[in-house]
Amino acid sequence: MPEAYIVDAVRSPTGRRKGGLAHIHGADLGAHVLKAIVERNGIPDNEYDDVIFGCVDTIGPLAGDIARTAWLAAGLSQEVPGTTIDRQCGSSQQAVHFAAQAVMSGTMDVIVAGGVQTMTQIPISSAMTAAEPMGFKDPFSGSTGWVTRYGAEPPTQFKSAQMIADKWNLSRKDLEIFSLESHTRALQAIAEGRFKREIIPMAGVEHDETPRQSSLEKMAELDFLFGCDKVTAAVSSQTCDASSAMLIVSENALKRYNLKPRARIHHMSVRAEDPIWMLTAPISATQYALKKAGMKMSDIDVVEINEAFASVVMAWLKETGYDHAKTNVNGGAIALGHPLGATGTRLMTTLLHELERTNGRYAVEDSPLRRAPHTAAAAAAERWDRPYTRDEAYFPRPAPRRRPA
Repeated sequence: MPEAYIVDAVRSPTGRRKGGLAHIHGADLGAHVLKAIVERNGIPDNEYDDVIFGCVDTIGPLAGDIARTAWLAAGLSQEVPGTTIDRQCGSSQQAVHFAAQAVMSGTMDVIVAGGVQTMTQIPISSAMTAAEPMGFKDPFSGSTGWVTRYGAEPPTQFKSAQMIADKWNLSRKDLEIFSLESHTRALQAIAEGRFKREIIPMAGVEHDETPRQSSLEKMAELDFLFGCDKVTAAVSSQTCDASSAMLIVSENALKRYNLKPRARIHHMSVRAEDPIWMLTAPISATQYALKKAGMKMSDIDVVEINEAFASVVMAWLKETGYDHAKTNVNGGAIALGHPLGATGTRLMTTLLHELERTNGRYAVEDSPLRRAPHTAAAAAAERWDRPYTRDEAYFPRPAPRRRPA
């Protein structure tokens, strides 16, 4: 079976709510990373097969297939199509899955997978309530089948985060200590220039605006959210404005355009959970992905678990036994923001650069998807140019590994 290779990965800075990127139209924010991918890699723009973008709450400036709109806004070939995916918080990770699957099927050679979100202009859940004037207060409560199975109260990620904290015996202070560490790691990563290779500055914003100098004392002053007694804004991911993109190609494309692969897609999975619990899905998704790939957590060099809430990652760490020191190494969404449709490829972009920085081999990304469909997407990537140091026979492959010419 053909393999799918990651050649490039870039992102915008994460602009804080009402910050430096707040005024930028979603098409222009998406165009920013698309133009960078094309300019950096020497493939004629009319020879791209597709643009697959994740985006959530696709109303207003994000409506009408933002993938295609952003490509055209970048001044690129009108011959290239685009498609937009809404798999909630895992949308752009699913874009990577679809791009890799197209390449591995042999039907496409050159695809951009990415995402964009402008959360200042279009607040979170705008699409969930957009039909209220037409009599639909949410996507669930009007369904007889849904209400019979799950009740009339719509599921919420805040309730899920609270339930997780209770089940895994996590106190408010536990959550705040974890969150403070996320900010500390992000600020250190910025100070050390770790993000410089992946960020394409925009509108005068050179680095992520969202990390904060905080303290446990400041966090303890915040009110609880939506009836919770542990969950506050301090232990939740930040809304922000951002875009991200990755170039995924076939081996034929590597040869045709004289490209150097930086990693290959080793495995992709999606798994679902009880929609009321919702945010526990990364646990089962990780276990499922490792089993399918014939791997163990000890084989993984670095992990990104989307920090929708502190309790999500902390429960995952408890269940997997994985090292927190190798998880969200440069901070997570609590510090760096969670731009919904752009988050999946933002995480994978950072993972790729972290593998290169630390000379690692395998990385796993796992994103819980809020609300319906209550799933998590997991992907494993293998850095390509690192010499083998483990028993190669342990990892099953569809074909003998060879370095592309």
